[in-house]
Amino acid sequence: MIVFDLGCKNGHVFEAWFKDSRNYQEQKEQGLIKCPVCGSGSVRKMLSPVRISRARQSSPAGDAPLPPEAFKAVVSAVYKNVVENSEDVGIKFASEALKMHYGVNEPRSIRGVATEEEEEMLREEGVEFFKVPVPASSGEEDN
Repeated sequence: MIVFDLGCKNGHVFEAWFKDSRNYQEQKEQGLIKCPVCGSGSVRKMLSPVRISRARQSSPAGDAPLPPEAFKAVVSAVYKNVVENSEDVGIKFASEALKMHYGVNEPRSIRGVATEEEEEMLREEGVEFFKVPVPASSGEEDN
């Protein structure tokens, strides 16, 4: 099972459970997914909040969120892994992702940037992607 945060064109956000990503896409194509608040069938996947769980501890602090320093270290490690294991295609991200999706180019790990309009088009085409936060470089102040 997989859970997605979904949003409708009227700004309502809700969660829905599916067997897998393909099941979500099939239901969306058949018009079976509706906003439970307003009934709109115009829905899309939303970014889900990220939570990093640690192994259970016997102390009450076992469910405490990661301290900011530890969270920053995790984000930095994830980002470093993405950079080391993907090709930077810059502003051509949407174009390259579509070419791979439709079999024009061989699949590979890519990273880059896309406008909100390009992101929406990729979602509508069924291209799965995710955003990775870029950690502040040393010397930058936190906002």
